[in-house]
Amino acid sequence: MDTPGLLTHADQSTTAHRWKFIRTGGVLQVVFRTGADVINLDQLDQKLWVALASPTKNVEFDERTLEVLDIDKDGRIRAPEVIQTTRWLKDVLTNPNDLFKATDTVPLSAINNNTAPGAAILASFKRVIARSPQPDAAAISLAEITALTNSFATAKLNGDGIMPPDSAPDDDTKKAIEEIIATHGGVPDRSGKIGVNQAKVDAFFTDAESLLAWQKKSEADPAILPLADKTAPAAESVQALRTKINDYFARTQLATFDPRATPILNRAEAELIALAAKDLRPDAPEIAQLPLARIEPGRPLPLANGLNPAWSAAVTKFATNTVIPVLTTQRDSLTSEDWRAIQSKLSAYETWLASKPPTPVEKLGLPRLRQLLDSGVRAKLTGLISQDLAEAPTGDDFKAIEKLIRIHRDLIRFLNNFVSFSDFYSRRGAIFQAGTLYLDARSCELCVHVADQAKHALLAGLSKAYLAYCDCTRLGKKITIAAAFTAGDSDNLMVGRNGVFYDRAGNDWDATITKIVDNPISIRQAFWSPYKKFLRMVEEQVAKRAAAAEAASQAKLSTAATTVATADLIKPDPAAPPKPADPKKVDVGAVAALGVALGSLATFLGLMFTKVIDLGWWAPFAVAGIIFAISLPSMLIAWLKLRQRNLGPILDANGWAVNGRMKINVPFGGALSKTAKLPRNAQLQLDDPFYESHAGRYTVITLLVLAFVLGTLWRMAILDRFLPTSLKRNKPVIVVPGSLLTGAPALTTNITQLSAPTPGLPLPIVTNK
Repeated sequence: MDTPGLLTHADQSTTAHRWKFIRTGGVLQVVFRTGADVINLDQLDQKLWVALASPTKNVEFDERTLEVLDIDKDGRIRAPEVIQTTRWLKDVLTNPNDLFKATDTVPLSAINNNTAPGAAILASFKRVIARSPQPDAAAISLAEITALTNSFATAKLNGDGIMPPDSAPDDDTKKAIEEIIATHGGVPDRSGKIGVNQAKVDAFFTDAESLLAWQKKSEADPAILPLADKTAPAAESVQALRTKINDYFARTQLATFDPRATPILNRAEAELIALAAKDLRPDAPEIAQLPLARIEPGRPLPLANGLNPAWSAAVTKFATNTVIPVLTTQRDSLTSEDWRAIQSKLSAYETWLASKPPTPVEKLGLPRLRQLLDSGVRAKLTGLISQDLAEAPTGDDFKAIEKLIRIHRDLIRFLNNFVSFSDFYSRRGAIFQAGTLYLDARSCELCVHVADQAKHALLAGLSKAYLAYCDCTRLGKKITIAAAFTAGDSDNLMVGRNGVFYDRAGNDWDATITKIVDNPISIRQAFWSPYKKFLRMVEEQVAKRAAAAEAASQAKLSTAATTVATADLIKPDPAAPPKPADPKKVDVGAVAALGVALGSLATFLGLMFTKVIDLGWWAPFAVAGIIFAISLPSMLIAWLKLRQRNLGPILDANGWAVNGRMKINVPFGGALSKTAKLPRNAQLQLDDPFYESHAGRYTVITLLVLAFVLGTLWRMAILDRFLPTSLKRNKPVIVVPGSLLTGAPALTTNITQLSAPTPGLPLPIVTNK
């Protein structure tokens, strides 16, 4: 189903407006060039929008402008609301190109008077200008409309239909407003003051009328108050003892029916024995659960003696407040017939009392309620509220003009952060960027606010970016951000590291890493990763071996110390067999095995070195090949993940609805996270007084490199002319025909003696047959 009010895909393919797109972040994004692009936004296929929804919180944008764009006030701005705003502008502005000026001043001439929305805005504009200090002005700014709005909001009649107490014309009305707020609550008006509206006034006086009408029933029916002003305390005493008195007479009637039940109805003896073992008090719950008096068949309820101590005070009060006024005589006991008579006498009152309307106005008292109803204050309040509502059009004028000015100033920037992300990819500061994090000699510009770290990390981890979640504190306030590290390496990034976060307003916050989502940062990091992992493994193994050796050494030292300390206390046993001799300090077999292993390793390294040198000019390429063979897998994995690095999940986790795959490639990532670089005109002083010398290590490395180079040159016979014949790679050869050597051993001897430059080192003779 198509979205109401929007063109279908087929309609969009035939629109006359000509759009311009650029590829940024791996996605085609529309470019807003003129006002025509804005007012024809409803013709742009929403599949080509970068975002379809955004939250109104935790974004770096004017909050009041976001409230204006959030038409349904649900805390989110969606594509239909943006389109509705652009359609409204199409009818209101004479020249939509003015939107690109992004000014907070709108001239009277910019409003289109030829459309109904434009004419309405123009009329509001004129009424607002008339109330300003310059009624002849041809333009109005956001500052001026804000000042007029604030002044209007603090006026006694400000068009919101809400009357605060200080807006009342007299003390009686002011007191009535305060009483309405105290009983039914208030509502804030334009200025933020708490007052009452017509709904609150009507609810208050309706409750007062119903309560007074309920009270009049008792005055009209004598049966409701049979004891006059003594009826209420009599009924209260009955209500307090009704359950226990009914229980007592039910038990006596059951005992009359069957005397065998009498001991049981008085509760078991075991319960009384259990009570006797406790420290009792008259109002103990265990005592209160017992009957009012001892149960006997047909026995009346005693009102003075033999009462349950937990209920004696209540029964005495009942006798005074209820029994005597109702039965007109003082009695020591109460029969079941007397009890029924008392309940019958007070039944009308209890029914009337149960019908009492529940209302908070009762706390004001019936006399005050009657005074308020008779004083005419309700009509006065209704009149004041009507006068206030008569100013509502003025308030609507202020809202309409403020809406126009804010959209005139901010819409283009919002579109460049919603329909396209040009502000982000041009690095002008997108509205979702919270600020810059400085940590580990880097600055990270891609930082977003985070409301729920655990929930955010579940989705943001799909972005394939290296994310560091930081808790930021400043002057007792705390926020959480997620920072994307897109350059450098992660060697020194860990939970607990501290940095400084600068928000978009320039405020500095203390930042501490609390969670890390690990992903590759760069190809360079991936290249060195295998070697760093190997070194870490070696360091860990060495540390483990050293720790084990230290523990063993400490154990031996402890044993030796104990032996020395207790040597004079321990006497040798003559009958004990002699101790075996201590094992040899050095295990010859172990040493031999170690020598063989080291020899094998040296042989292997020498063989590899020889093989590499034998390659001649290809030797450097062979070394490079070995290095890349080790690093290539991690580099390939990093490359694949860096290709997938995507801004979308980071924003989706914050409530955005990102419509495309917004890539963060390596060049752009390098721009978002910058590593430390010295200024071009910086002076360097390299004489470090605490320089840590590594001369031995550098000497070994230099000798190894030199040996490799010399070996390569020797294998390639480049050094032959500088070397004696015995060390040359290609030695001189004398070629003699085979026919000359056949049967002529003396000739061979002579040639050898003549050709050998050094006695004992004959030159090789090659026979040519």
